[in-house]
Amino acid sequence: MQSRRALLRGLGAVGVGALGLTDGWAQPGRALQPLKVGFVYPTLINSAGATYQHDQGRLIMERNLGDAAVQTTHLDNIAEGVTAENALRDLARQGHQLIFATSPGYVEATLKVAREFPAVAFEQFGGPFKLIPNVSSYNARLYEGRFVAGVLAGQMSKSGRIGYVASLPQPEVIQGINAFTLGFRLSQPQGQVLVRWTNVTMDAAKERAAAQALLDQGVDILTLHAGTTAMAELAEAKGVRFISYHSDMRHIAPSMQLGGVMHHWGNYYTEQAKAVQAGRWKSQAFFGGIRAGAVRMLPLSPAVPPEVQRVVKERERFIAAGSLQPFAGRILDQDGKVRQASGTMKDADLLKMDYWVQGVQGPLPR
Repeated sequence: MQSRRALLRGLGAVGVGALGLTDGWAQPGRALQPLKVGFVYPTLINSAGATYQHDQGRLIMERNLGDAAVQTTHLDNIAEGVTAENALRDLARQGHQLIFATSPGYVEATLKVAREFPAVAFEQFGGPFKLIPNVSSYNARLYEGRFVAGVLAGQMSKSGRIGYVASLPQPEVIQGINAFTLGFRLSQPQGQVLVRWTNVTMDAAKERAAAQALLDQGVDILTLHAGTTAMAELAEAKGVRFISYHSDMRHIAPSMQLGGVMHHWGNYYTEQAKAVQAGRWKSQAFFGGIRAGAVRMLPLSPAVPPEVQRVVKERERFIAAGSLQPFAGRILDQDGKVRQASGTMKDADLLKMDYWVQGVQGPLPR
């Protein structure tokens, strides 16, 4: 792995060759050169969370392909805007032939830099699927995992009130809360999911305060779409059941974590690197869920009764098989308006979701 210091010390020429064909690859009679792959992260890596999962994917890719085939560089705690632009540009100038921008906030910076380096393949995580010939977009159908987590919460809650700490009111966050609520109300038709916003991507103090406020309102299970492990720490300290998100937090909440939803990027990163090596990489919009392996459910706690485990795992299998869709059938919003009369919601509607389903309590910032 190339260090951040080595990357920023000097700026070299961009790798040669057409998009997807790198110098040293697929050229008979020449020694193969490692594919240089760059990663830009919005936060520090830490021990759990979204950036941690992206970095785990990078490490899995390295193990899958080997040092002789791939060399990676990662830059962490990179702010959006000009800072991200400069980081992406530096990676391209250093000869990285494949670059992963791992935050939705990097979309515009990625598009701008990609136009300057048409021979480099860029992969943009999350956000709107904006494609140009050398930019792909990728995201996970995390709402599928959220639905299954909601089923777990519905089976385990005694109060019928769940606390949900959310970061920013973006469509991905909203669809996740809605999917969780739909899964929750399968077994608790009158159940309520109480939402508190932090309005930042990552702030441990705000996340902890929001979780405590939800506990004060009588919730008996906590879950989150937030950037730190603060809620896991609070749940363990308070003896409150907890469903994790982004990654496994059992090392922080060993007795209180019931289960969770995890991003898994190792397979995707490996396949995209192999595609560049083989000269078959092309711009695409990847949106994969449980079936594709981009979303995984964490092992259930021994505290979850066997019959509940059976119900939860059955719903997971149904989603993987395509026989269960979280946003299928009649869907009413918080005010009772019909948002979908029948059928299965289209991706275009999922990706711009801006309303609550019935059962969600709390304001939706506009």
